[in-house]
Amino acid sequence: MRRLFPVTDETTPSASGRSGSGREWSLAELAAVYAYPDAGPGGGTPWLRGNMVSTLDGAAQHEGRSQPISCAADMRIFGTLRALADVVVVGAETVRQEGYRPARARAEFAGARAAAGQAPAPAVAVISASLDLDFGLPLFTSPVVPTLVLTGAAAPVDRVAQAERSGARVVIAGDGAGVDPARAVAALAGLGHTRLLTEGGPRLLGQLVAAGVLDELCLTISPMLTAGDAQRIAGGPSVEVPRRFELASLLEEDGFLFSRYRRPRG
Repeated sequence: MRRLFPVTDETTPSASGRSGSGREWSLAELAAVYAYPDAGPGGGTPWLRGNMVSTLDGAAQHEGRSQPISCAADMRIFGTLRALADVVVVGAETVRQEGYRPARARAEFAGARAAAGQAPAPAVAVISASLDLDFGLPLFTSPVVPTLVLTGAAAPVDRVAQAERSGARVVIAGDGAGVDPARAVAALAGLGHTRLLTEGGPRLLGQLVAAGVLDELCLTISPMLTAGDAQRIAGGPSVEVPRRFELASLLEEDGFLFSRYRRPRG
């Protein structure tokens, strides 16, 4: 277990881009802290991590969006996690609410991604049963890497055709209308995407947790209270027995905690 507490003195880097008593963490340092585990021989074993933010009272959103409870350091880590991933997995509702755009290629990570055999930017994989999506959005029409749409075998044929006309690649990962989380992870790994990142939303994260396919959770704890009836970071079906994860690292910046928990090994 590593514990990192930035902004403690002049030699300790800060996770954010703001000035302060500590220096700014370089992107390379953040990438080292959040590096995916070694995939081992062949490199074909997928690793799925989630990245979410929550207030002190458990709200994952404020007025339907996560941005109001985030901060600059959170967004810096958000960008680093994307830069390390092969693919970003996201639910259709989050695409609609958050106005998702394609992941961008970042010059700071170009060399590392090329050395790791990755595309210039991660692909975005949207999970949707109904395919009720606006396929005219840049996410589908102008991504650096073609967007993937994961759906079930019973998805509406006309919507599948429209998705493909937009330039998206449709991947079947379920026998019915919905997507089976384990099949989705396996399908993405089969396409060479073994470093997986999900940014939610809460319903999708809940499904991944219930299916037992989440390997790691990067959780930003925001020093805010919102009350109300906002969603938690994970919703939907519950697990029979709570699953315990191990703390892998912890950073702090201006009261925000950036925690990383992993599934126990062995």
